[in-house]
Amino acid sequence: MPVRLHINIDHVATLRNARGTPYPDPIYAAQICETAGADGITAHLREDRRHIRDGDIDRLKATIQTVLNLEMAATGEMIEIASRVQPAMITLVPERREERTTEGGLDVVAGKGAIAEACAMAQERGIKTSLFIEANPAVVEASHDLGVDQIELHTGEYCEDPTPAQLERLRKAAALASKLGLEVAAGHGLTRHLTVAVAAIDQVEELNIGHAVIADAIMVGLSRAVRDFRAAIDRGVRMRTG
Repeated sequence: MPVRLHINIDHVATLRNARGTPYPDPIYAAQICETAGADGITAHLREDRRHIRDGDIDRLKATIQTVLNLEMAATGEMIEIASRVQPAMITLVPERREERTTEGGLDVVAGKGAIAEACAMAQERGIKTSLFIEANPAVVEASHDLGVDQIELHTGEYCEDPTPAQLERLRKAAALASKLGLEVAAGHGLTRHLTVAVAAIDQVEELNIGHAVIADAIMVGLSRAVRDFRAAIDRGVRMRTG
């Protein structure tokens, strides 16, 4: 089964904003990624607009040819924006103003009300829904109970401690999610080398890669960086046992 590769372009916008220039343009970066084989483009519109901005989302919606995956917190403001823009999918993520990047998975139990509101909007608008969660069986089951289409397993702990035990946590959560009828994605902190083992998990259908692609692009160019991650995913898929 092919594994979809979604590229997160947030840090192209981070570089643009650092100097207050109109370049590098994240929309142009998205087009390069698509040409290089990306199956979708991910962009996180944060409350503080530290990288992606509202206008970026509008331009992405108007120009990309694959899938626009809007990462967002389950807040009234973001639900309203998603309802207006109507991306192909939304991924609900936790968000704290002081964090450098998204830390940990979504608290599906405590945030059930807001998540349900976002999911109801998405269902009404025909938008696919995904929840960014920890590889925890209880959280997987709670996500299923909310009626979402997909879960994205947080791979941060595995990337910080790439042990067989951490990988097994991801495998078990992916197997449970698939058994419950959920699509399974994964992402956060994955490098080319760590991507292979995650792509080898039988149930994983999509990987979201951001920081590492942009970091590699500084050295080898964005198109080459995307192709290299595509090759890493393909190596992992060839290792599957299912």
